[in-house]
Amino acid sequence: MIFSSLFGKKDSGADLPAERGPLGVPIGGAIEIDLLSVEADAAGAEPGMALPEGGTFICVAFGEARLDGNTVLSRYYDDNDRLLQILSATGRPGDAIEDISIYHPWDSVVPAGHGEWERWTGRSGLIGQPRYDADGILFNRYWGEGEERADLVEFVEDVTDGQDRRSIHQTCMLYARPLGRTQEMLLINIERDLAQRTSREGGSIEFMLGYGLGPADVRRI
Repeated sequence: MIFSSLFGKKDSGADLPAERGPLGVPIGGAIEIDLLSVEADAAGAEPGMALPEGGTFICVAFGEARLDGNTVLSRYYDDNDRLLQILSATGRPGDAIEDISIYHPWDSVVPAGHGEWERWTGRSGLIGQPRYDADGILFNRYWGEGEERADLVEFVEDVTDGQDRRSIHQTCMLYARPLGRTQEMLLINIERDLAQRTSREGGSIEFMLGYGLGPADVRRI
């Protein structure tokens, strides 16, 4: 998700908005991310691309979606289109973290017309199959059991940069593969801004690599 195009440039002198998500981080606030455990667990293995860098993560936008009655997805985004994703019961500051992971962009595909979209997302499409071959790197589907193609997961994420808000329809599937003592996750995602009434044609399919973290690996600073 490219926020300069989604929201445009903002006045950097504006006051920081309210605390957001389980980490209680405002737009413009900072998160310290420790990736030493990921690096240690992945030692000796070959990730699809260089592991994301740890250190200071500046939140430029925040997204939230209720997945079901017991789970809220919270996402912190930075200027490098990385996202820190957290699952919790309510999404409120201080809420217990059930799952946390970091994703960074890997690849992007712009299907040329209806036929290409069907090849990717149709009833027999590539996305949702039990396995996904990414140029020789094989991932197994993480969501959905069996050898049949699984339906893609859909939800609406409300995303804000602190001033404007957008409702983004997300269509996605998660894959994973062993990487040393951890897993490398592949999130394949299609986004549509509901306010613009855009169809999937003309849009893109985004591929992001991600890694699981522990609650102790992140902290607000």
